[in-house]
Amino acid sequence: MKELLLTAVRDILIRDLNKLEQELRQYPTESLIWKVEQGITNPAGNLTLHLCGNLQYYIGAVLGNTGYVRNRDLEFTAKDKSRADLLSELERTRAAVNTTLPALSDAQLQSEYPIDVFGKPMKTLYFLIHLTAHFSYHLGQVNYHRRLVAHA
Repeated sequence: MKELLLTAVRDILIRDLNKLEQELRQYPTESLIWKVEQGITNPAGNLTLHLCGNLQYYIGAVLGNTGYVRNRDLEFTAKDKSRADLLSELERTRAAVNTTLPALSDAQLQSEYPIDVFGKPMKTLYFLIHLTAHFSYHLGQVNYHRRLVAHA
């Protein structure tokens, strides 16, 4: 059962990473990826950096020992990276997910997540499900942002 859940988490994350790539490619211009509108403080570029940083750190570095070093502040302050740079970041994130998740054992999934994230212990599988929901939430924001700025 745990393997089935882990496969579902991986498949959903890869599906949503692919959807995020599609969203980024649909912006008519690169500058719109970074456009801030009233009431929307995080444009698609920053949300992409945040989502990639989140998965590359919590899945790649913590669980897969990839060596990725996260700069969370930069995820929200960087501006005007090219679409190609964002797509490269997505590709690195896909690789971290595809490499790390299949290598996790049932014992790892059932054990406590190796670092304190929310101030209380949680099982690794639980946190992976949380990461999936977190990604979907922000993916919806990117979709809304694209529709708002691309048709303004």
